[in-house]
Order: sequence, then structure tokens, then C-alpha cells
Amino acid sequence: MIISTNWLDDYIAHGLSADELADRLTMCGLEVESVDRIGTDLEGVVIGHVLSAEQHPNADRLSVCKVDTGMNTPLDIVCGAPNVAAGQKVAVATVGTTLHLPSRDNPEQRVPVTMKKAKIRGEVSEGMICAEDELGLGDDHDGILVLDTDAAIGTAFSDYLSAKGIRTMDHAIDISITPNRPDAISHLGIARDVSALTGKEICRPAVALTEAGGSVTSKMSVTIEAEDLCRRFVGIMVEGVEIKESPTWMKQRLLAIGLRPRNVIVDITNYVMYECGQPLHAYDADTLNGHCIVVAKAKVGSTFTTLDSKERTLPEDALMIRDGEREIGIAGIMGGENTEVTDNTTNVFIEAAWFDPSSIRRTAKALALQTDASYRFERGVDAEGQAWAAKRAADLMVELAGGTLVDGMIDVHPVPYEAPVVPLRAQRVLDIMGADIAPSEMVRLLEAIGFGVTEKQADPLVWDVTVPSFRPDVGREIDLIEEVARLFGYDNIPEPTHSRIPNFTPGMAVDRQLRERLRDVLSGIGFRETYTNSMLPIETAERFNDPALPGGRFGGDVVETMNPITTEMAALRPSLLPGLLKVAGHNHNHGQQAIRLFEFGRVHTKRNTNRTLVGDYTETETLMLLTSGYWQGQYWEGEPREADLFDLKGVVDRVFRATGLEVPRYKEREASNLASWGVDILLGKRWIGSLIRISDAVAGDFTLRHDGLAAEIDFTALAEAAAGAIRPRYQAISRFPVVERDIAVIVPASQPAGPMIEAIERTGGDLLKQVTVFDLYEGDHVGKDHKSLAFGLRLGADRTLRDKEVDKVMTRILKTLEKEFDAKLRG
Repeated sequence: MIISTNWLDDYIAHGLSADELADRLTMCGLEVESVDRIGTDLEGVVIGHVLSAEQHPNADRLSVCKVDTGMNTPLDIVCGAPNVAAGQKVAVATVGTTLHLPSRDNPEQRVPVTMKKAKIRGEVSEGMICAEDELGLGDDHDGILVLDTDAAIGTAFSDYLSAKGIRTMDHAIDISITPNRPDAISHLGIARDVSALTGKEICRPAVALTEAGGSVTSKMSVTIEAEDLCRRFVGIMVEGVEIKESPTWMKQRLLAIGLRPRNVIVDITNYVMYECGQPLHAYDADTLNGHCIVVAKAKVGSTFTTLDSKERTLPEDALMIRDGEREIGIAGIMGGENTEVTDNTTNVFIEAAWFDPSSIRRTAKALALQTDASYRFERGVDAEGQAWAAKRAADLMVELAGGTLVDGMIDVHPVPYEAPVVPLRAQRVLDIMGADIAPSEMVRLLEAIGFGVTEKQADPLVWDVTVPSFRPDVGREIDLIEEVARLFGYDNIPEPTHSRIPNFTPGMAVDRQLRERLRDVLSGIGFRETYTNSMLPIETAERFNDPALPGGRFGGDVVETMNPITTEMAALRPSLLPGLLKVAGHNHNHGQQAIRLFEFGRVHTKRNTNRTLVGDYTETETLMLLTSGYWQGQYWEGEPREADLFDLKGVVDRVFRATGLEVPRYKEREASNLASWGVDILLGKRWIGSLIRISDAVAGDFTLRHDGLAAEIDFTALAEAAAGAIRPRYQAISRFPVVERDIAVIVPASQPAGPMIEAIERTGGDLLKQVTVFDLYEGDHVGKDHKSLAFGLRLGADRTLRDKEVDKVMTRILKTLEKEFDAKLRG
């Protein structure tokens, strides 16, 4: 929101410079992003009288003028304007004057140019006769600015403008308005805060409000069918207007805040909107069929052509303005071509309404169309400001466009505004602010910005505060305290000399503690952490929404984004894998042969589960590991070796050991389009992730030059399981020796070792402390289609074990392996 300091001065004599004003606004919660000077003081520009204007002897489009500027001799000035003529009073930039003129390369930018005496096509020129845009008074460059005939020759042009109420220099203050401050999106809104900050009175333009009814009701009618979305609609008619340019002072105001003047009627609606914050719309009254206005919801799938000549398909429940036959505007957003004000307009119907913020926001987003009007309606306009704004615009149209006000006003008000009353405790204000502020000052600050304050209770002091209609954001006591605090000045609140420290040691959440530990572990074994984009093209997201991975395991659909800024970011990722594959491919293409990557991140699926927080969406945090290329480089003792699944399995085991959990089990799973081979990672009976070899097709699409191996772990589930195990536990070192035994058995070649380890652990009972596979043999000595697996067992207890006890356990284990796996003891 850009504020013109000259415009603001119309409402309050604050006495602050632009920079001082910006500082005061920032410290009261209205953050100022920039302060830009507009225009110059026009020093050196004087009023001249064109004595003659002759054709340039060497140029068809130039004139040689003699101009009296009040000096001893007239000035010779070469002028290229087509409208220059003898007898005119003009603005003359004399030699030595510096003007900020539009750049030849970029007319939107201005560059300083100093006038010099020069020869133009052989003729001497001692200055410049100025156009409107060259003086910073508008954007018209069709000809020079011709002044009133009574303008005094030789006087400063700035004095001439001042006499007409026009200032040559202004400042534009760009304020970042937060969504909870709809009252501040206007000059009068800012003036209210400045009044509270400086103690100066605010001067609101005098508007004599019109009573509802009158002869206008015989010329136009208004019906509201969607009363929940339009609580008030005010209409005023002005007849006999002349469509022309706005006066210079109004154009100057609009240009200062970045608006391009169009014609006097449209400019007035924009001017009033930026003055008080109420959007207005002006219809050509003669184009309204049936002499009626109807506010109703749009028909599903209907189309409408807006003022910008674009045909738009209307979303469901869009609020529309209709006449007796057709739709003529999207309520609160933009009007239609079919009723716009044109050069032929003579009668104008002014609309000022209150529309539901949520409805306007939904429609604007669905249409990807944000306007100055929707920006204000989305945040909530003054529920009682429609009549004032409409009458203010009508008065200006009568004054500036020569119109005649039609008697009366249409005011359809199905849902009257009820001002909320909020109790405010004086002591509570002091407790929250931590500053010494008198009760009378609290009352002054609140009343200065439009709140009504009446004493409800004297001891302790409590007020009833009536919230004004332009503050829909205030509804609780803490909101009122915030208003007092910001107007008192955050910089005036003293820092406390001491503060209480809670009597406990703050701890780190389990998931964060686990995340930090695993980062250390993975970085220590050569993995690099990455951060990839959480958004993907829809096709990529659907491809990786695979049940082999944590996100796709829920069986939901891909989560698509509304109004994506690009097709490359149209869906939320169901897995971290595509991001890491892209990183791996990029590094391979830049000569890296050994890739080890990991990432913590959130994945999404459209499915209602026990993890759902909003709607039917599930968000899960996962840990992705990916390796591709050499696991071991070339050294003097051997050749380089590419990573295999067992290398990554070892990393996964290490991850689980770092959490304090037992090493997981692995169960082979079927291949898919994504994985040519893989295993599920199980913690007990709970699925916790998967370890896969990336299929050749996927690897090729991501330009991998080596096999890709990946493991994605459900970190949310891992953190839940590790909640009790991650904290360190201490126990005394056993004073008794452990017993180590080895056992080698012959089993079918297809038999995995995991189930056999589980059987050994189950059979070994409390005495068995650890079991590992330390040898695998396949060859002539074990027979065709068989292999030998050797297990190392460690047994122990809180006492010295006897050989008889150990032998008994070993016998039980052998019988279990023979029975369940057809295993035979290797001799």
C-alpha cells in the first residue's frame, strides 16, 4: 500500500518529515518498506509569454520561439511541440535548471537532465518550453502545457501551482499491510494512526449523507438474493456527467501512488477507494437493462467477459452482479465490458457494497485475478462505510464532471452491523505491556483510532470498549491491548531488568535428537545431506507414488497443488527419491563417480489415515539414503568396487543401531516399474521402510551412469519406535565370561539367513546374547543347489555358564534349524 504524504496532509497536520513519519509508522506496527521522493521543487522553471513562434528554417517539425520570461531580453527557444503558438503562457525551464525527464531507453524511469544553451539545427536555444510529463505533473507528452492567460510573467512556476493547490514535490511511502489491518489500506486509515501518534486532530472530508429512498428508487432498483455474501448494497445516481480528464491535482495524487489516470469518473472511484478504503464501481446507467441490479451466485460453468476484455469461466458459488437480463460484474473483483463507463457515458450509477471476504478470496484465487478491490474485500472493508464512500464519489462527480445528483439513495441492508463490545481491564494492559502507562492515555489512544470507551467498573478499573465497524480484526481483550501497545510505541516499552527462568532443563524433542544423531552417523561414513524441492510435475509424482516406498504405501492419490506457478511444481512429492535421483544424475554428469546422499523430508499422499491432520491428506517424514557408483575407490591394494545392496543394508543396520533399536529384519519383495529388486525393512512385525535397486528405465531417465541403490525409511515410525531407546542407558560390565560357539549348517541355496537368525534367537532364549553370520560357502563340498551358512553365537549370564548348559542350548538350536529349514550340520 503506497501512501502519498501530500495526500495524507489533506487530513492531518502532523508536522513530521517523510522519514520521521515512516519511523513512527513502523514503530506502531505498520512496517514501512521504502520512502521515495516524487518530483522536484522545479527551481528555475518560470512562467513565460510566447511572443512569436516561427517555423524552424532547417526542420519541418520544430519552431523557433521568442519567449518573454520577465528578463531584459526575450529568450530564443527551439520547441518541437505541435501546439506551441504566439500569445500562450507557458512553463519555461531556463538554462541551469535540472529536470527529471523520462528516459529515452525506458520511459518508466526518470533521469536528471540539466538545461544548457545549445544550437539545435543551427538555431540557438536558451531553455525549454515544458510539457506536463516533463514537469512531473502527469504523463501527457502530446504538447506543451498551456497555462491560464492571467499567469504572471517571470514568476516561479511552483508559486503558480501552489496558488492552485498543486504541489510539485511529494513522497511515496510504501507500507507492508498485514492481513489483520484492513483499516490501514487507505489514507484516512493511516491518518487515524498518525492522529493517535501525534495527538493532532484528523480532518475528514465533509460529506452530507443522503437519506435512503428518494427519486433514485424510481430510476433503479437493487435486489440481494445472496444475503449471506452481500450484507449491504448502496447505490447513488449522477446524471449529465461530462467524460473528460481529471484535474491536475487528482491526477497528481493517483500518479503518486502508482495509478494511471483514465477519465474523471473512473479516477474518482479510485480516488475515493484510496481515500477511505471502500472499493466503488461506476456503471454506465443507460446500459443497465431493466433499470435494476441483482446480487446473486453465478451459474456453474458460465462465462463472463471482464473489463480487461478476457472471457473467464466462473467458479462455483462466485458472487455476481446482474441487471435485468445478464451478468454485468464479478462482485468485489472486476466489472464487465458491457456496462463500463465510456466517452459517451452521461449517466452514472455508483455501487458501494459489503461482500463476504471468504467468498471474494475464493473467487479471486479460482480466477487467478487479484485487483485493488478484491485486495480490500478479501481483508474486510468497513461494514458501515458504503453510504459515505458513495456520496463522497457522487459529490466529486458533481463538482468535477458537471453532473447532477439524483435525489435520494438506494440502501439495501439485509444484515445490519452490530458493534461488538469488549471488556478491557486497565491492570491487564499494564501486566501484558510491562510499561507504565496512565489509564487516561489508554483511553486517548483507543478513542483516537475510533474505538468507543466507557467506564464499566471503577475498582478495579474496567472499560467497555465498542469496536468500530472498520476493525473486523478486533474481538478480544488481547486485541485491544495490542492496539494500546503499538500506539504507545514498541520502542517506548522498557526492557525488563530481570526475568524468571523456569526451574527445569529444556530438552530436545526425540525426533530432533534422533535426526541430529543420524546426521552425524551418516556424515561420518561419507554420506552428504541434500535438500531437494518438495514439489514435482504431476507425472513424476504419480510415477514415484509406489507402494514400495513409505509415501505410496498408504495407497492414496498424488496431492496436486491449486494454481501452480509452473507445471514443474504441480504436485507435492510422495517420495524423496526423485529429488535425490536428480542430484545423483547431475553429479554423475559432472564427473563424480562415487555418490552417497541422504535427505530428511516430508512426503504427502491424498488418503485419510491415522496420521491425517487436515482433510484427507497424510504427511509423513522419511529418511532417504541413495548410493550410486563406487563404494570403494581404487587404491594400491585393489581395484575399485561398485556399491551393492549389502553395502546399503549395512548402512541401514547402522542407522537402526544408532537409534538404540535392534537391527531390522529384511524380507524380499516383488519387483516393480520403479525397483528391479528390493526388500522390505521390518522392525519386529512392523514395516518401517524398503531397500531397492533402481530399475534401469528409471536410472536412465535420471542419467545415472551406475546402478542406483536406495533405502527410504519411515522416519515418523522410526522416531516413535526409538522414543524410549534413544536415551542413553547404563549397566555394569559383567564380571563373568561369555561363551562363544560356532555352528555351520547346509541349507538350500535359496534359503535366506534372516529367518534362520530369528529362529536361533527365539530358541536360544535368555542365554543367547548375540548371533551373527560370519561365513557363506557355495561349492562342491556342499552339493548342488545348496550352501553352507556359519553362525557365530555368544552366550552369557550373570554367572559362570557350565558346558552342560551351553551344549543343551546348542542342541535345541540344531534341532530347530533341522525342523524348520531342513538344515544339516556341516561336518
